[in-house]
Amino acid sequence: MLEAPPRRFFAATEVDDMTLDLAAIQAAAGRLQGQIERTPCRHSKTLSKITGAEVWVKFENLQFTAAYKERGALNKLMLLSETEKQRGVIAASAGNHAQGLAYHGARLGVPVTIVMPKTTPFVKVQHTRDFGATVVIEGETYDDANAHARKLRDEQGLTFVHPFDDYDIMAGQGTIALEMLEDAPDLEVLPVPIGGGGLISGVATAAKALKPDIRIIGCEPAMYPSFTARMRGVAAHCGGQTIAEGVAVKQVGDLTYGVVRPLIDDVLLLEEPHLEQAVSLYCNVEKLILCGGNIDTRLLASVLTRELVRAQRLVSLRIIGDDRPGLLSTVASVIGTMGANIIEVNHNRLALDVPAKGAEFDITIETRDAQHTQEVMEALRESGYPPRAV
Repeated sequence: MLEAPPRRFFAATEVDDMTLDLAAIQAAAGRLQGQIERTPCRHSKTLSKITGAEVWVKFENLQFTAAYKERGALNKLMLLSETEKQRGVIAASAGNHAQGLAYHGARLGVPVTIVMPKTTPFVKVQHTRDFGATVVIEGETYDDANAHARKLRDEQGLTFVHPFDDYDIMAGQGTIALEMLEDAPDLEVLPVPIGGGGLISGVATAAKALKPDIRIIGCEPAMYPSFTARMRGVAAHCGGQTIAEGVAVKQVGDLTYGVVRPLIDDVLLLEEPHLEQAVSLYCNVEKLILCGGNIDTRLLASVLTRELVRAQRLVSLRIIGDDRPGLLSTVASVIGTMGANIIEVNHNRLALDVPAKGAEFDITIETRDAQHTQEVMEALRESGYPPRAV
């Protein structure tokens, strides 16, 4: 569970009337029927027990491209004129929008060009190409790629498909809420990620129209508080390496902000440790990653390992003793007898803070939990090898 509540911000400022409505989202649902996965929304017994609430989970990772972004992309493609479809579309994206647009563009016979920044991981570039898109690598940042995509749009007469700041995109994403309330009509609170605002705009519009008393809670990474900053009327200080890269957006959309600002009840700014704990908890509880299942495998491995360290189930211990035969064997025997697992051993005889006839060991061990770790450390002390965590 999260160790501390995230920061909350809410301000009552007036904005223009909505320009997206339930009818547009219901129309999008009709277009998408049979074209995408109608993903399940299921009750999670384990998460409900942990949180003390009745938690329902929407499995958008079961979409073919493993993310909800297919909904908005397909809705936009199906609304194009025949001339626009023949000319093709273009977008700037380094993630799920690119793959959703590429996949459904290929299905519908619409040429798709995706401009990606040079920093895009190769696997995402390759997946987008595999789905049938023409990939152009340009610029060091997303903003650079976006500017180049708009330049190509003008030169080639293509239709630009924005990843979030587009009413058709919002309407497609809003079909998620229709399905959730159909499967779980008693839902009282919908926590929704905020990046550029496309998802929460569509979801909030549909949910509030069907159930006005439902609460919409935005969830934004603390490193990229673009929606929160705009809501508070201050400059957004965005930047840093967040694991929530799919919502690491420096500026919330103008259209999305106008749609969702009157509908949102609260915003949570989530710090990185909370995001890591949430990913690890859900991965261990449900064995899945939601919203977008395309998390980099090395990043996921790192998050899961870091959570073991945070829970003191993976600990490095430093032990200093006499440099004599059998020392490491004796220490290993104590650890093994206590039921812990040795992961790695580093042996250092040259450290100047270690006696010339001594030896220093850094031993990484895996235990059941924090209490078990303390029991192993106590056993080492009693055996004459007092450890310290490093």
